[in-house]
Order: sequence, then structure tokens, then C-alpha cells
Amino acid sequence: MSIPATMTAIEARTAGGPDVLAPVTIPVPAPGPGEVLIRVAAAGINGPDLAQRRGIYPAPEGHSPIIGLEVSGEIVVAAGRWKIGDKVVALVNGGGYAEYVAVPAGQVLPVPANWSLVEAAGLPECWFTNTQTLAMRAGLSQGMSLLVTGAAGGIGGAAIQMARLLGAEPIAIVGSAGKADYVRALGATGIIRHDTDDIIARTRELTGGRGADIVLDMLGGDATVRHVDAVARGGHIVLVATLEGREGPFPLIKLIARQLTVSGSTLRHQPSATKAAIADYLEAHFWPALSDPAFLHHHTRQCPLAEAAAGHRAVEDRAGYGKVVLVTG
Repeated sequence: MSIPATMTAIEARTAGGPDVLAPVTIPVPAPGPGEVLIRVAAAGINGPDLAQRRGIYPAPEGHSPIIGLEVSGEIVVAAGRWKIGDKVVALVNGGGYAEYVAVPAGQVLPVPANWSLVEAAGLPECWFTNTQTLAMRAGLSQGMSLLVTGAAGGIGGAAIQMARLLGAEPIAIVGSAGKADYVRALGATGIIRHDTDDIIARTRELTGGRGADIVLDMLGGDATVRHVDAVARGGHIVLVATLEGREGPFPLIKLIARQLTVSGSTLRHQPSATKAAIADYLEAHFWPALSDPAFLHHHTRQCPLAEAAAGHRAVEDRAGYGKVVLVTG
């Protein structure tokens, strides 16, 4: 299989808005020991990508400075259990917005049956994140209630589906009727409209007065303070993003009095061994369900790789739902 010397990638010429993104020609990366090289079919756009472009979430030392944390594609240099020609998805250590990317073999999974490469590009970041934070760390399990912020987005939608697979009850917070229809189709058992409902009161109504056992919080700021009153006694707030603020007047006395747990997590800075362990758990516990023909695929919008700026604008306007991916073909 012929591999060119150079490839097209997307570079952020400086920190700023979407228009700082532009195609450049750079060398194809050489995979290191234990790494595969993937010919990229599509790359998902995620919140950390937007933050990196803005200059507030730089790549860790030793990781590619090219934006992009998840891809789908075909193995062109093999390692580990992977063979040349395998169709895969991967959680990558940067470098996803490109025609080729090198990634540790343990962070790669097979494309689930019945998924196109374009659709599957939107799986890794969301399912790795939720597997680690909700399943492995917070212990989401049968009979629990899960309050999901940003429920119509990639991470939120995957959290709803994961909760249903585990026998939990996902409650989705959304801001429009169209998003409410989408998350209901994904499996949300309760809907809260943040534009019209009292979130705390509605959460307690939907949980028999207890509050949610776990809150998946992608908002931060004052929203996290509010979630302290929406979570059940002994509950767990899982903070994975700060879309509404990096600081907040946190009521520490309520954490003590109500025996709450608050945990934060980010995938990017974790070692490859940790990411590989998440991949193993994900493949064993959730991947078979994704291959079921009855499993509902997330909504996918696509843009050409060269139009990455348009893809970022589509994510930032927050009017859509599902995932936006960049396609190389």
C-alpha cells in the first residue's frame, strides 16, 4: 500500500476564531514503536478542538500540535493486533485533522458493524470519555438516574445511550423542541428544557424528589453550582467541560452536608496505557451493542477537511445536534 511523503493537514495559524484554520502540506507522520498509521477517512470535531484553536488548550508535550482527537480510517502501517487494511476508529493524541495520523495501537478499535467510516469518526472521543467517567469512575449502573447537560451533543447523546445500555434512567437537558425529539429517540426517559423549565425542580420531579444520582456536567460556572442542588444525597457530579465558565462560587458546605462527590476528567493528558485500558473496557462492555442493527446512530453532519473552519462554526453555533466530522475524500 503506497504511502505518500506529504499530506494535507489543517493548521491553526494563530489563536483565534474558525478562520485561523487553513490547509497546509506537511510530512506524513512516521509511526513509532507500538503505533499504527491510519489513512484518515474522517475526523470528529470536539470541544477540546475549539479550545485548542482559541489558544486555551495547547497540545501536551510530545503530542502532535495538529488539532483533532478522533478519527476513522484504514490501517496502512500495522502494529499490535491490527493488520494493513483493517477499518478502524481511534482516539488519537492530536493530529486528527489530516490525511494520515500515527496513534498507539491500544487506542484503536474496529469500526462497529453497520457503521460507515464517516459516522464512526464521531464515536471515540465521546465513548471513551463516558466509559471512563460514567462507567469506570462514577459507577453508573442499573436503576440509577443520570442528568445529562448538553444532551443533544456528541458526549451527551452517547451518555444517554450508555445509560440505557446499563439499565439507568437518563434525563436530558436541551434547549429546543428539535433537540428534545432527538434525545428522546436516543433513549432519554425524561426531558428538561433549560429555556423554559426550572431545572432543579424538574429534576426532582422526574426522580421522585431525590435528585439525580449522577450529573454529567459539561457547563461549569454557575451551572455546576446549580447541579449541587439537582443531585441526590450521596450523588456524583462528573465535570468534563466548562462551556459556561471556568470558575464558580462553589457551596462547599453542601458537599459535606449532602455527602457529594465531584470529579473532573480530561482524556488528552492521560498516558496511552490508561487510554488503552479504557478502549479494552469499551470494546468488552459497549462495542457489541453499537454493532446491533437496532442501535440508533448519532446524527452526523460532514464538511470537507479543507473547510474545517466551517465545521468549527457549525459546532460553535450550538443550534445543531449530534456530531460534525471532517471528511478527507
